[in-house]
Amino acid sequence: MKKISLDVHTHTIMSGHAYSSLQEMVAAAQQKGLDILGITEHAPGIPGTCNPIYFRNLHVVPRQIGDLRLLLGAELNILDTKGTLDLDEYYYKMLDIRIAGIHLLCWEGGTIEENTRGMINAIRNPWTQIISHPGDGTAELLFEPVVLAAKETKTLLEINNSSLNPRRNKETALANNLEILRLCKQYEVPIVLSSDAHISYDIANYSFIWPLLQETEFPDELILNYDTEKFMQYISEKDGKN
Repeated sequence: MKKISLDVHTHTIMSGHAYSSLQEMVAAAQQKGLDILGITEHAPGIPGTCNPIYFRNLHVVPRQIGDLRLLLGAELNILDTKGTLDLDEYYYKMLDIRIAGIHLLCWEGGTIEENTRGMINAIRNPWTQIISHPGDGTAELLFEPVVLAAKETKTLLEINNSSLNPRRNKETALANNLEILRLCKQYEVPIVLSSDAHISYDIANYSFIWPLLQETEFPDELILNYDTEKFMQYISEKDGKN
């Protein structure tokens, strides 16, 4: 197994339902030897999360702490089958990293075709760099067009460890993520592994993902967690650019 260099989808107490402070997350990431930690608080569509003013004040936080590079951003909510997100460009410009995903608490879905259209519209948003947990089953999706849209737009699809945890009772997550991995392998589409940690102990925990990578014989060169330079280059190519 190659060295994991980054985990860019995590949450602190500011998301309202997570349990570690920013400093605790940083300390855990350093202890695990990461080069990059992303902290992506939930955007306003999730009850109890931080007020948008939080994102306006991110400039006060140092982005380099010892050997650790910190990326501060948001996990935006895809709200509907049009692909509407719950923050706008005013805030996007303040974020180091922008993830977008579907969450049941603030999602108005439709048919599988309509859901897929909404996901693809979010992927085509020039500010969306990563799609969080597309395979968790919250919305039924057609994965081949999603993977092809991700390839075309250089948007990373996430394989999310938390949604694969049996305690989450995501009944279709295993099959969905296997399908995404097979399609990404077929079309040579890079992915990013994410812990979706809501407590410091879970940072860079990919324990439920490893068996899927082995089953699909997924190539290391398509996993961007191993190469910080390659990851940063990839997300920089879609940073508010059409």
